[in-house]
Amino acid sequence: MLRMGIDVGGTNTDAVLVDEEGRVRATHKAPTTEDPLDGISAAMAEVGREADLSEVGKAMLGTTHSANAIIQRRGLGKVAILRLAAPSSLAVPPGADWPDDLRSAVIVAEEIIEGGYEYDGRVIAELDESAVRRFANQAAGTADAAAVSCAFSPANYEHELRAAAILAEEAGDDFPVSLSHRVGTLGLLERENATMLNAALLGVARRVVDGFRRALQKHGIDAMAYITQNDGTLMTADRALEMPVLSLGSGPTNSMRGACSLAGLTDALVVDVGGTSTDIGILVDGFPRESATAVYVGGVRTNFRMPDLISIGLGGGTIVRPGEDGVSVGPDSVGYRVTEEALVCGGSTLTLSDVSVAGGRLSGFGDPALAADADPAAVTGALRWVDEQLAARCERMKASREPMPLLAVGGGAHLVPERVTGASEVVRPDHYPVANAFGAAIAEASGTVDRVYQYDSSSREECLAEARAEAKAAAVQAGADPDHVRVTSVAEVPMTYIPGGGCRVQVKAAGRLGS
Repeated sequence: MLRMGIDVGGTNTDAVLVDEEGRVRATHKAPTTEDPLDGISAAMAEVGREADLSEVGKAMLGTTHSANAIIQRRGLGKVAILRLAAPSSLAVPPGADWPDDLRSAVIVAEEIIEGGYEYDGRVIAELDESAVRRFANQAAGTADAAAVSCAFSPANYEHELRAAAILAEEAGDDFPVSLSHRVGTLGLLERENATMLNAALLGVARRVVDGFRRALQKHGIDAMAYITQNDGTLMTADRALEMPVLSLGSGPTNSMRGACSLAGLTDALVVDVGGTSTDIGILVDGFPRESATAVYVGGVRTNFRMPDLISIGLGGGTIVRPGEDGVSVGPDSVGYRVTEEALVCGGSTLTLSDVSVAGGRLSGFGDPALAADADPAAVTGALRWVDEQLAARCERMKASREPMPLLAVGGGAHLVPERVTGASEVVRPDHYPVANAFGAAIAEASGTVDRVYQYDSSSREECLAEARAEAKAAAVQAGADPDHVRVTSVAEVPMTYIPGGGCRVQVKAAGRLGS
């Protein structure tokens, strides 16, 4: 049985076929098309020239569709937001900190009603079910989906479940509802924001999943379909239809997981250079380190799981402009048009790919003779700028001053020099240009728990055992083989500022996909 991994970036669409032993059977890298789904189908056709696609049993897709929809304000659904937290949270309405253009494009109704819990699960106020019914009738006529958030729902989500049941009764079972305890973690406003974005992306997710499945069917591939998540693991396509917000940062994590596996390293810096941008992250025990701060998506503050990354406008298509005062690099890029507009491809735009060819870092791309006209000072200055940018950001990403390996991957990895300050070595593993698609192909399924437990009312061991069991169950629900699920991380954060022995427990479990 083969696995197919596909990653759609802003510049390239990559495809990889991997066998059960993790060996690469076929790869393909091509420019991303104006309609990304056309590029996905074309990539499938190309790898099908090297292997029998009928042997593909699992297909994984990593895509920027959802992130682009938010950034570009295109294709988003209308959302009605219901907060269950009165009388404790009336001062700040839902979406108060959203950019005006995004708020007007998404939010069509909002209401704060009685309900919600304290940090330990005690009720703030009983749920106002009559208010939920009134809201349901309003939402059904104006919105494409509803988002329900409840104070401290990670500690107790009964009110959210009851509100969802009432919405289904009043608006119909086919009216989509996103619940905050399934989307985010502690922090009402950030979790609420993430839930609203999730509801707005449901239509985008439907188009992506349906298009992916049509492409598989077109090429005769009868396979289970998966979508990659922000943390480098997978969720089934059916779950992606309900939780599209969990795939917003999947591109960089695919590359990091792929680099980790291809190089056989578990702890390293990863520099993923594409055609438009570079993402720098760090691997800890084989998984991307998660961000410890709130993550902004399209100007919206959220708190769902995202990798800790530094991104810069540096890629193979980045435009270089020589000048009297020195060279200016980026941040704009020709993107997937680099094969047409770069000097070495017969174009008229000086890009970092031209600079890399002229500087001897890149071979086999275009006609090197066409780069001969590039100003030597511009080439030297641009390469010096690249080296300085990478070194400075790698140093910022590290947790200590100790040197550690650096994995250079992505189609623009030729820009990474052989030596980087702060790195013990620079490694370019086999198949590094398609590490993102490889990372999607070999990814596991995962589940997480982020809850507040009361150690005074139950023993610490009992609470941790319950959290581990819930995380494993969530991983199985996401598609993991029940016999091979393992707990990959446990974090305890004592809540010393509140009485009652409260402790925030975060547990993650992962496992290879079931058959």
